[in-house]
Amino acid sequence: MSRILVTGGAGFIGSNFVHHLVEHTDHTITVLDKLTYAGNRASLDGLPADRVTLVEGDIADAEIVDDLFADADAVVHYAAESHNDNSLNDPRPFLDTNIIGTYTLLEAARRRKVRFHHISTDEVYGDLELDDPARFTESTPYNPSSPYSSTKAGSDLLVRAWVRSFGVEATLSNCSNNYGPYQHVEKFIPRQITNVIRGIRPKLYGAGQNVRDWIHADDHSSAVLRILESGRIGETYLIGADGEKNNKDVVELILSLMGEAPDAYDHVTDRAGHDLRYAIDSTKLRTELGWQPRYRDFESGLRETIQWYRDNEAWWAADKDGVEAFYAARGQ
Repeated sequence: MSRILVTGGAGFIGSNFVHHLVEHTDHTITVLDKLTYAGNRASLDGLPADRVTLVEGDIADAEIVDDLFADADAVVHYAAESHNDNSLNDPRPFLDTNIIGTYTLLEAARRRKVRFHHISTDEVYGDLELDDPARFTESTPYNPSSPYSSTKAGSDLLVRAWVRSFGVEATLSNCSNNYGPYQHVEKFIPRQITNVIRGIRPKLYGAGQNVRDWIHADDHSSAVLRILESGRIGETYLIGADGEKNNKDVVELILSLMGEAPDAYDHVTDRAGHDLRYAIDSTKLRTELGWQPRYRDFESGLRETIQWYRDNEAWWAADKDGVEAFYAARGQ
């Protein structure tokens, strides 16, 4: 593989993967991104023009997709509508992108016989009880609870069907919650960081006991590259870094690291259907493919992330007011 097509490569996790490819491989990369509000050209700034090309387009556009697949050795599919709150407000874009878009890509992979890797989420498994010692594994039944996670579950099942029915050479990965640079300020960690920078009190859904399993985006990227290079066709790999933290602890850590009182935040109305706990068992990935996370200390990774948002206000400032207006209208 030398020519990699990355869908959604101007978004948060996708752009981190593109940076990772540039730093750790000799591949040339084409990014296909619709450049919705969640995609940002600036996330690819500074990358070598002879290795990274950005194509603005929709993954549901079969003509554009087929042309790009014709020149690719492998495709890594990050493109998705991904914000739970938005899916509750208007589910339709999630169906268009996550279901129809993935179908369009799979048909191109089938025609062009291109190696395909599909990026998904642990949210397809639903949630776990707070006191349950279990973690998600590759055999956990799907139990999605939002339009977002339901459409991601549907896209996963499409990939598996295209592998079995049509012989598409695909792998899948389901990852826990990512944090790091280039994440849109609508998401939990960057929203709270940028609130503190702007002098706004952070906001916490409900009592803040909901648990997420955090992983740095660069660790997600290294895992995906390992699966792309060495994963068994048709297999699913769960990606996680043993980073379980409840939301209350995360907000309080952000405040402490930014020199504020750890209780200087407000509780707001909880999200509808808010999943209680996610937790990933990544044993298969670690034992079969030998992957290990680099960011094992959440606090140090979070400190680096805070500094990135301090240093790159120009990257996120234009979106901040609109995001806060969106949440203010909902009392959140």
